[in-house]
Amino acid sequence: MFYCENIPRIMFIMEMDQTDRRILQQMQLNSDLSLDALGEAVSLSRNACWRRIKLLTEAGIIKRKVALLDAEAVGLPLSVIIQVRTDQHDTNWSAKFAKATRSIPQIQGVYRMSGDLDYLIRARVADMKDYDRLYQKLTASVSLADVSASFVMEEIKETTALPL
Repeated sequence: MFYCENIPRIMFIMEMDQTDRRILQQMQLNSDLSLDALGEAVSLSRNACWRRIKLLTEAGIIKRKVALLDAEAVGLPLSVIIQVRTDQHDTNWSAKFAKATRSIPQIQGVYRMSGDLDYLIRARVADMKDYDRLYQKLTASVSLADVSASFVMEEIKETTALPL
């Protein structure tokens, strides 16, 4: 169940059904499908698909449509997982850290963690020199207690699709 606030002065609850889930599954695999092809895949007319996609978008379930690129083909073959520990946990430091990590294009994901580790960063770089530049920029931007990196040797599974 989700709320749609984009419709003026009306808040309504839309219950996602199996057809919505099938549409979303297909779109996660290939958002370039034509409405005709999508409708055929989920047994709906193109207009019914369009209406459902419009509602799912207005409700914020579909955030945006993007192209997924081959990292190696665009010169970013090295995937790195960076573990960060800090001795500062105040809101000013957190805001500065968020701003710093958001400003570095090689950083793809930043996660505040529970347990011993404070933050986990996922990044893509061209090579070790490129990683060193990322490291230098990050450590110059914000005070960190400990930074360690692990380099991905083999990607066994990488997906953006959510299990519906």
